[in-house]
Formats: sequence, structure tokens, C-alpha cells
Amino acid sequence: MNKVINCTKEDNPLIHKKLREVSVEEGLSIATELFQILNKRGDGIGLAANQVGIDAQVAVVNVREPLVLINPKIISKETEIPFYEGCLSYPGKGVHTKRYRDVIISTEQSESDWYFSGADTPKDTKGSWEKEQSNNEDARLRVLESVCVQHEIDHLNGVICMDRKVNTTIVKDAKVGRNEPCPCGSGKKYKKCCINKES
Repeated sequence: MNKVINCTKEDNPLIHKKLREVSVEEGLSIATELFQILNKRGDGIGLAANQVGIDAQVAVVNVREPLVLINPKIISKETEIPFYEGCLSYPGKGVHTKRYRDVIISTEQSESDWYFSGADTPKDTKGSWEKEQSNNEDARLRVLESVCVQHEIDHLNGVICMDRKVNTTIVKDAKVGRNEPCPCGSGKKYKKCCINKES
């Protein structure tokens, strides 16, 4: 059985490569192995084929229920959200990213599109077959599932979450001192040039 390649210590030539499309039969076989690896590790909620050295557009997600993604494509995405995510291929290297709360994807093995959404749902819209859980917990899991699906589809296209890193640190512009050169480029000291125009 393959294992997750730790990209901080080992080379993985597939991690930045767009993977090849596969048949449903081959995809399901690879997905079975990916689930076995995830279950054996017990520390992840999603895994893409290239993370274990397989060149195939196959990923698995296991947040609310086990999902297999074969040759998936994002059709639409709405409502950008900030998210802090990690990756089994880069242990201990979590990053802040921007993802989407609502996504629609297509997969090879399903004729209909799949819709993932973390939007709040009214309490009375649950079907009788759905498990009871608090609305907050349900919304949190649905957002997590939506982000995980996006994360795994990125992997299949050679994109890692670090490529989507956003800076969350607020940087204030340095204040120009009175005797420093004026930022307008005049060559004069700030107090003799633009400081008087600002007041």
C-alpha cells in the first residue's frame, strides 16, 4: 500500500502536476486504496491520489460521509470565506486561505452535479432521514466538507493550499518624519514640501 508523501522531507514530482483523467472503474479502485490509507492514518478528512504518488484525478473526502471524486471539476463557486487549512503532505504547515462556502462540482461517476454548501438552513427543512444535530455543528461540518472538496480538487490540478495563502497581518504604512525626504520625490525635506499641503 502507498503512503502519504511528506513533501517537507521527500520529493513528490506529482504534487504540482495536473493529473491524468481516469475511467470510473480505475478511479473507484484507487479511491478504495485512498480510503484505506486515510483510515490507517486516522488524522485526515481528505486525500488526493498525487499525495500518495499516483497520477490520477481521484480524491476522497470523509467529513459528513465518504465521498469519491473521479475527474471532478468545479462548475460554480459563491460566497468567499476565510479558512485556515492544513495538508497531510505538509504536516504542521497550516495556512490562511480564501475558499468558497458554496460550490457545485461534476464528477465522472455521476450524471448529476454535486452541491456543497455551508449556508445556514432553517430547522424545519430537515428530512426525516437526516440525523439530528445542532444547526451550528451541521453548518460547521458542511463548510468543512465544501472546503475539503475544493482542497482536494486543487491537488488534482497541481495546486496546494500554500499557493492560496493570504496574508492576515495588518501592516501600517510607516509615517514620514518631518526631516525625512518627501515621498513625492521633490528632493525637499517633508516639512518644507508636502507637510504644509496636508494641513
